[in-house]
Amino acid sequence: MTTTRVWSVADVRSWFAGRLPDGWFEGPPEVRADRDEILVIGVLEPPAAAAELDDDGAEVAHRARIGGFREDTRERRMAIAADAESLWGRKVSWGARCGDHEEMFTTHSAPVMTRLRLNERAVLDTLIDGGVARSRSEALAWCVRLVARHQGEWIDQLREAMRHVEQVREDGPEL
Repeated sequence: MTTTRVWSVADVRSWFAGRLPDGWFEGPPEVRADRDEILVIGVLEPPAAAAELDDDGAEVAHRARIGGFREDTRERRMAIAADAESLWGRKVSWGARCGDHEEMFTTHSAPVMTRLRLNERAVLDTLIDGGVARSRSEALAWCVRLVARHQGEWIDQLREAMRHVEQVREDGPEL
């Protein structure tokens, strides 16, 4: 009898740690995943000259380092993403961090179906009428970002609790 293995986020992180070329990032990349997307964010070594620049100059140097990395690694990142997408069945997105600057190169925008009642739709329509959003989809995304910003600590606590649940499941008996 064959068993199907359930892959964890830790498995995805380990795969990327082994698959990415050495020297791309300072240490292992940050890998986040959900059922639709895998996001890989690596920390790049800041340019040595950035230490001699004022804040604005250092930011420009950090952005340039990220831009150079993006262009120089495009073909290889696309090949790795194709392998990962085939293996994991999820889209792969990339980003980099250099100094205080972080930039996402590609991100996957997944449609999410929801049912809203009249009063809830009215909130979204008010955001559209007020020029905050162009569509209900954009208004809902704005609301989600607002909750994440103002309830971020609570969301982080919830995520941490879910990581503990995932660990308990991984440590549990195999079927």
